[in-house]
Amino acid sequence: MARPDRRRPENVAGDFYVDSTCIDCAACRELAPASFTASGGQSAVFSQPQGPEAQRQALLALTACPTASIGTLRPHPDLAAVRASFPLPVDTGGEVLYCGYHSEKSFGAASYFIPRPDGNLLIDSPREAAPLFASLEKRGGVSAMLLTHGDDVADHAAFHRRFGLTRSIHAGDGRAVPEAEELFQGTDPIAWSPDLTVIPVPGHTRGSCCFLYKERYLFTGDHLAWSARRKHLYAFRDACWYSWKTQVASMERLLDYSFEWVLPGHGSRIQLPAAEMRRSLETCLAWMKER
Repeated sequence: MARPDRRRPENVAGDFYVDSTCIDCAACRELAPASFTASGGQSAVFSQPQGPEAQRQALLALTACPTASIGTLRPHPDLAAVRASFPLPVDTGGEVLYCGYHSEKSFGAASYFIPRPDGNLLIDSPREAAPLFASLEKRGGVSAMLLTHGDDVADHAAFHRRFGLTRSIHAGDGRAVPEAEELFQGTDPIAWSPDLTVIPVPGHTRGSCCFLYKERYLFTGDHLAWSARRKHLYAFRDACWYSWKTQVASMERLLDYSFEWVLPGHGSRIQLPAAEMRRSLETCLAWMKER
């Protein structure tokens, strides 16, 4: 729990604050960009939330924080309702939802929920949390968890115990979940279901995968994200644990697919028209080849 005595001096005065336990995962900056910013290698409140929507966003960030590093000086009666509001739709269609409840075990990576008539899915593991369990149960539970790579498996075992779901991960990262019920093999794409394709993309880790859902949503783990500063898609050169050369080749393979959303574990998500997304991916590739 955040403590006022550990409040970072970079915070502006007021109710919301970030304390010194922050791990700079940036989840709060994604959820409430009007209130949180990067400062001194961690996050901080640069503007106290004004109005109901800004307050809600700040409370969403507080709930999602993997290290409970965000606190308030006064109680918020609506916090319980905010906690129960996850998972949140990523767009108006509601075909994919963002779980919140980031886990420190995956350094605060985002995870996603896909409601489907033939079995709901989790993409990567959120933090074990009673409000999230209750929300997922109201939506019919979860039948499978697809893991993009070994870094973001977090509380997979707790979700398996609660829902009896199957866990799938590439064999290249299989050591992260030795009890996984399914191991993907090789580098060829896999038609996991009629609406979901597994695309092995080794590079960040040996067993990294992307998941393409309905030829619209691409779940990328730590393989690919949006860079607001560069204004194009981006790969994490300083966080490549296996092979940058291999990751470049894997990125080139994504040009074979059409998608409108990039939904990463770390970094910003983005929606673009498919043609514009392809151009941004080509820009990313050119940038990668220079590194």
